[in-house]
Amino acid sequence: MELGFTQEEIAFRAEVRGFLEAELPEALRRKLADGGRLTKDETIAWTRILHAKGWAVPHWPVEWGGTGWDPIRQMIFRDEIQQFPAPETVSFGTLMVGPVIHTFGSPAQKARFLPRIARLDDWWCQGFSEPGAGSDLASLKTRAVREGDHYVVNGQKAWTTLAQNADWIFLLVRTDPAAKKQSGISFLLADMRTPGITVRPVETIDGGVEINEVFLEDVRVPVENLVGEENRGWDYAKFLLTNERNGQARVGLSKARARRIRKLAESSIDGAPPRMEDPLFRRRLAELEVEIKALEMTQFRVITAERSAGEGKPNPASSILKIRGSEVLQATTELLTDLIGPAALVRHEGAGPEGYDFARGGAATYFNMRKLSIYGGSNEIQRTIIAKAILGL
Repeated sequence: MELGFTQEEIAFRAEVRGFLEAELPEALRRKLADGGRLTKDETIAWTRILHAKGWAVPHWPVEWGGTGWDPIRQMIFRDEIQQFPAPETVSFGTLMVGPVIHTFGSPAQKARFLPRIARLDDWWCQGFSEPGAGSDLASLKTRAVREGDHYVVNGQKAWTTLAQNADWIFLLVRTDPAAKKQSGISFLLADMRTPGITVRPVETIDGGVEINEVFLEDVRVPVENLVGEENRGWDYAKFLLTNERNGQARVGLSKARARRIRKLAESSIDGAPPRMEDPLFRRRLAELEVEIKALEMTQFRVITAERSAGEGKPNPASSILKIRGSEVLQATTELLTDLIGPAALVRHEGAGPEGYDFARGGAATYFNMRKLSIYGGSNEIQRTIIAKAILGL
């Protein structure tokens, strides 16, 4: 396998970096670099800038706004976005439901939804997990009963990220309760303004409110919003989750955080000696940087394997990226919190070395990142997938 980049790929990386330097408002870059969260309006505005450039959905087919980039250029683009850092597009639309629609949806669904997802005219959320059906997603109980030209949906979804911002939700629902649990599930698209949908926020351990419970009571969803075939939703969900797990590697974000940690460790914070003078800390940082490089190489290998895979076929190797990507990101937040000490508990807006504000408040980031090894299928579930689909155990 060729581990180096070609001259064309190096030039492409420089093009992406130049675009970000020219187009991303500095206030947004600093906000992300300091660990802040963008508002809905800020996310929409940046997505529109990407869309005007033709880069909002680079991994989609060209006919629906994609770029035609090969997987290596797509990886370079993600890497630069995460390292800069710049905002990423809302993954529930661009990375999850969008590819499901352009791969399995009807022509009418593609024409209706894909252009609006690319411009972020519609904000999507994911209605998969339920109480008692998280990692064991196939045990979901939300029912959809067909009545004429509608499905009547009743049930509850849990851990629905940013549902408070969403215009639409994609749902896994049980349409055949008598079938084997994976076989009786369908994939529906529902307007969040439909009567019977209630969103209740849930405060997380870091003090934020980004996840919600979604209750569905006699929600009428037009049959035309069924994606693909009835009772084939499990196949579409597996395809979607593969895309989600690939995105969770976040190598660029881990590299950027490791550089921030190194720079902070080389500085004197609050009058204390630089932590890089501590050989144990230097060892921990070096081990983390090696793990990040190993993750990047693994991502190369998965991308190379995907080049020969057919469209719509889930790649079990994405589970490796999900496991190691989440673990490495958690390790960056743990090392940062150890580095800054008690000051990580508060947000500090005063003067300090580059990255100082990012470290202050690091405890909130540390707590929030505990979720990475749970959502998208817990890491325990991913190991089972690897054992069965790759190792043949």
